[in-house]
Amino acid sequence: MTSSPLPDPWVRPADEPAPGTGGLVDRHGRVATDLRVSLTDRCNLRCTYCMPPEGLDWLPKVEVLTDEEIARLVRIGVEQLGIREVRFTGGEPLLRPGLVGIVAAATALTPRPEVSLTTNAIGLARVAPALAAAGLDRINVSLDTLDRDRFRQLTHRDRLDDVLAGLAAAHEAGLTPVKVNAVLLHGINEADAVPLLDFCLEHDYQLRFIEQMPLDAHHAWTRGRMVTAEDILGQLSAAHTLTPDTEERGSAPAERFLVDGGPATVGIIASVTRSFCGACDRTRLTADGQVRNCLFAREESDLRTPMREGATDEELADRWRIATLGKLPGHGIDDPSFLQPSRPMSAIGG
Repeated sequence: MTSSPLPDPWVRPADEPAPGTGGLVDRHGRVATDLRVSLTDRCNLRCTYCMPPEGLDWLPKVEVLTDEEIARLVRIGVEQLGIREVRFTGGEPLLRPGLVGIVAAATALTPRPEVSLTTNAIGLARVAPALAAAGLDRINVSLDTLDRDRFRQLTHRDRLDDVLAGLAAAHEAGLTPVKVNAVLLHGINEADAVPLLDFCLEHDYQLRFIEQMPLDAHHAWTRGRMVTAEDILGQLSAAHTLTPDTEERGSAPAERFLVDGGPATVGIIASVTRSFCGACDRTRLTADGQVRNCLFAREESDLRTPMREGATDEELADRWRIATLGKLPGHGIDDPSFLQPSRPMSAIGG
């Protein structure tokens, strides 16, 4: 019987983090520093690319994280896992009664993360000053048309005036740059590309078009019906001169273009046709306390249950690290085996 010699003892390099330390690193070398936190799965609009007119079965209240639980997980992310940016989303985050306090808790952390909010802006006119006082840095507002009839068709609600008032209030409160996110749909609001850009140029908002993604609750998305980045560029270029912005893009999802020589820009987030997965730096936390390492992930990692069972901050941080390791190299929308996530966007949090 022969035996192989034992390998030399392995000594951890001095500059390599020990187990239980370090940030959110996946197996492909990407580091997640941008945390998206869904505060609720509920929404007061019914955008056709997100949910049906009758709405969805909302999460039971007992399953939704409390304000204190959200604040704790954000703190763990910032203090132990290297999170530098926190974006609160929904559903519609303005429906969360404790929103201002949640924002204040995040902006009080050390090191202080950049804190922003994605909203449909209904009710923002009332709460924008309080959010600014709580330290919120900036706002992203979803707006897909300036035409009242098309807004009603897209959202099943007549609330365009509220959205426009919210945009103005955010700008007045200093929550800048105010960004506008727009999704164009074939046969509905394709004609709104140029009017939206002209509106944002006039009001000093930053416009970003987002390709429609397969995240609708009724799974009706098809690539053949999608308005692509090329379609959008073609429409905008017919009315304005667009030149690529030479500023380093980094991990930003939007490909930016100078409008008529700048300094104003317009961005296009080509999530489907020009994926940017290789530079992704995001991690997501759902309203019911599940970590998602990708918007299109089919699996989630539960932090709520161990937290409520008494897990320490360090144990929760390690669970988060483990969840990040399994992140796939890309979203795989072009793969024939791609399956749309079971949760729609409103339940995931953008």
